[in-house]
Amino acid sequence: MTTGPQIATGSDALTAGVDLGGTKIQTVVMRSDAIAGQSRMATPQTGADDVAIAVSASVRAALTDAGSSIQALTAVGIGAPGRTEAGVVSHAPHLPGFREPFALGRIVSEALGGVRVAVDNDVAVATLGELRRGAGRPFRSMLGVFVGTGVGGGLVIDDRPWHGRGAAAEVGHITVKPEGRRCGCGQRGHLEAYAGRVNMEARARRLAERGHPTILFELMAKRGRDRLTSGTIARALERGDAVAVSLIDDAVWALGVGLATAQNLLDVEAIVIGGGLSERFGAAFTQRIAVEIAPRLFVPDHPPAVLGAELGDLSGAVGAVVLAEG
Repeated sequence: MTTGPQIATGSDALTAGVDLGGTKIQTVVMRSDAIAGQSRMATPQTGADDVAIAVSASVRAALTDAGSSIQALTAVGIGAPGRTEAGVVSHAPHLPGFREPFALGRIVSEALGGVRVAVDNDVAVATLGELRRGAGRPFRSMLGVFVGTGVGGGLVIDDRPWHGRGAAAEVGHITVKPEGRRCGCGQRGHLEAYAGRVNMEARARRLAERGHPTILFELMAKRGRDRLTSGTIARALERGDAVAVSLIDDAVWALGVGLATAQNLLDVEAIVIGGGLSERFGAAFTQRIAVEIAPRLFVPDHPPAVLGAELGDLSGAVGAVVLAEG
């Protein structure tokens, strides 16, 4: 079994995949199963129009990295947060300017000379990447869970992505504690309120304000960070920071409760976990979640495989290529 796409050279037709997040835009261009070029840039915080411009620029930059040009581009896939329908993105609170519907697909297509653009939910797209070219290849049913700015999910049933009526697999909004912490969506007790990076940072700030000692914000300042990253949490953990320990413990517990609930409903063969926390803490993090899931399963003698995402940081971008290829 291969370990993911390899770097390629040449000037044949290329397909682009864009992983659009609240803080970064990760883009690859691929020829068959090989990455020919890639780019990474910060997501503008100045509105949807600027985000669309940046997405187009990221595709051009990846083509340049591949030693190619727009003329070689056959299609573009975009994975974007929130709800997607016919190239329109909405209900994406972590993406500047995308709470209301925005025709991202059409605008990016026009900026790239009319090339075909396909748009889908970012986690559904990342799940598609893991299904076709990553950890999900041996399975016909799986739940993809990506723990980053928020917590998103993608679902595969009988070897086909399942979207429901457009909002399936929103695992981040499974209730893990009734009337618990407030989620970014405004409701309480959701999984994302305990395991999403934005909410973890908010929790750390509240604890610090209440007098709990922590070096998290000192580490952020030293590195010039304006947000709490998984790397900052990892460095604080290495120094035994109690607040960092509690953040990870809460995230693991909430993921265990939420994913066990999802498994009891869906009975999938595998749960594939990716995103920033998973990438930073690796197999040990995934195993801790599996341990939390196990005692909550209705059928404990037939658990799902709980695996880390094989494509790592490129799951979303590679999945977007698969989306574009149709």
